[in-house]
Amino acid sequence: MRRKSRRTGSKTVVNLVLALICLVWLVPAFGLFVSSFRPATEILKSGWWTVFPHKENVTKDQIQLPKDTDLRQPIEVNGNKYSDDELRSGVKAPDGSRLIWENRRARTIDVQGSGWKMNTTFTIENYKGVLTGKQYKITDSDGTVKTKKGNGLSRAFLNTLTVSIPATLIPILIATFAAYAFAWLRFPFRKTMFVTVIMLLVVPLQVAMIPILKDYTSLGLNGTFLGVWIAHAGFGLPLATYFMYSYISQLPKDLFESAFMDGASNFTIFTRLILPLAVPSIASISIFQFLWVWNDYLVSLVFIGSQPNVQVLSMKIADMVGTRGNDWHLLTAAAFISMLMPLAVFFGLQKYFVRGLMGGSVKG
Repeated sequence: MRRKSRRTGSKTVVNLVLALICLVWLVPAFGLFVSSFRPATEILKSGWWTVFPHKENVTKDQIQLPKDTDLRQPIEVNGNKYSDDELRSGVKAPDGSRLIWENRRARTIDVQGSGWKMNTTFTIENYKGVLTGKQYKITDSDGTVKTKKGNGLSRAFLNTLTVSIPATLIPILIATFAAYAFAWLRFPFRKTMFVTVIMLLVVPLQVAMIPILKDYTSLGLNGTFLGVWIAHAGFGLPLATYFMYSYISQLPKDLFESAFMDGASNFTIFTRLILPLAVPSIASISIFQFLWVWNDYLVSLVFIGSQPNVQVLSMKIADMVGTRGNDWHLLTAAAFISMLMPLAVFFGLQKYFVRGLMGGSVKG
């Protein structure tokens, strides 16, 4: 009974820790998602959490001042005088209400009182602005209307797909062939070559970039998609090969002996036995490779460059952070656009994920 109670207690602690970690990750992600649908003016005025019921100063009345009111002088409101700065930040009136500019240029003041409120104004204009680069209008707190232009991420999204899909399929296919050869074929220097592959796991990719870039320049591959496919395939092959080897080497030996006795060739065994049995492992390493390539910035910057017609999403969003650091409505929408494809890939392959990770851990 004591052992059972200890086991139950340890499971509860583990579940609580995992729940806390999930909460720490989900709260900012949810805030990012909500902000991506909020109008620019709302994001500037309040946080994303205001979409939930909360106590806030709610406008209960409005005061229209004369159009010729001089804002450089004390401003009289309901028999009391306030400065322009006080009305900008909000000032408490004698009756307990709060006075603040609603539209400074139009000389309109909001009379606010405490009450429950939910900010439920949502829009898809943020995504339209980010994807198409269309113009949009934003109203500042002083009533000034500014016209800005969004960033066209459509081309960058297609460029990222063009880079990510081949850069995921090529190394996974080669790694699966290599893992089968290392696990079940006998040829000279097999162990030496496998150890060399493992050693490549600890080599930082930054060390190889300059020599490869020089070769690319001489071959005319720099700035092309083919060049970045080869680079991603080369950098991803050691981990993919080792991961696939750990799975394929644990398959029952009787399967291969039976296939050889029936006259099957190595290629037939690979296509008819290895690939169907290794689907969970292939799906798992494909998730890792795809996420790495999709979110990559450095390799794409070095081997593709920053030209607008070949830029990938990570480079485009980095440019947006530099040029539009205050345009949170665009940055949050762009962040979620960049997350859509990785989420789709993960949830599409997640049923194989755990099986693939655990496949090589137990001999069977």
